[in-house]
Amino acid sequence: MPDWVPARRREIGARIRTARRDRSLSQVELGERIGRDHKTVHRYEYGTRVPNLEDLLLIADALDIPLADLVG
Repeated sequence: MPDWVPARRREIGARIRTARRDRSLSQVELGERIGRDHKTVHRYEYGTRVPNLEDLLLIADALDIPLADLVG
């Protein structure tokens, strides 16, 4: 795997975390909105797990932001 992939994954996670915090949501609350547990949300935010496209779409919808803003 190229070195830039994990860095990019962490960047996307940071965008999810920032958007979630901007909306005053906890990881538990975001997890409930997307049908995942808070541990999974944590793993997405810190880049230790890769969200699939469906989860990215659910996250963008739950946070009311365009998908492009998460992966941009």
